[in-house]
Amino acid sequence: MVIAVIADIVGSRRLEDRASAQRILDETIARVEGDRPLATQRLTPTVGDEQQGVYARLGDALTSLLMLQLALPDGVSFRFGLGIGDIRPIESVHGPLSDGPGWYAARDAIEAVQARSQRAMPHMRTWIVGAPGQDEVMHGEIAASNAYLLTRDELVGSMSERERRLTYGRLIGASQAQLARDEGVTQPSVSKSLRSAGAAALIEGLAQLRGEGS
Repeated sequence: MVIAVIADIVGSRRLEDRASAQRILDETIARVEGDRPLATQRLTPTVGDEQQGVYARLGDALTSLLMLQLALPDGVSFRFGLGIGDIRPIESVHGPLSDGPGWYAARDAIEAVQARSQRAMPHMRTWIVGAPGQDEVMHGEIAASNAYLLTRDELVGSMSERERRLTYGRLIGASQAQLARDEGVTQPSVSKSLRSAGAAALIEGLAQLRGEGS
């Protein structure tokens, strides 16, 4: 059982330069994987606006996708559907194709994001669906993770590009002093920005879900 992820570009038809946006996405995915290589199969374009990736653990997927949300510049963003379940290769004359209930669950998840973000939750970007047959423990983990994701997406969606950069830096272990040097500002200014953005709560919530919290 793995975590299958489907990502698609938000508002791709409104992008003035789709090719440039794809380059930004490719470079940002590579940066995230370079900073914390967590994917079994990193997000890779498939067709149209869609990308697919695979993670071995839910905590790894949640971490990597948060990093990607934080690292992308204003005007370019993904929505993510995470499916928990088995995937398997299907032989084809074009080479192996990946199929299975994990992908079906990921498709259901991204459709849920699309529907809800058009109504009361415009900042919603991420949702998890378990394929049939999950045990009670996994159902509980999915429910807790989705509750966290609703708040997380709201926080990230309200951040400025600079606040996202600073939160990304803290997430990968950079000190406030180092971030201040990188941004050309004072350490108290960095501290204030992180505090107003809710970065500490976002990072600690992720750590709790990963079983790493204090």
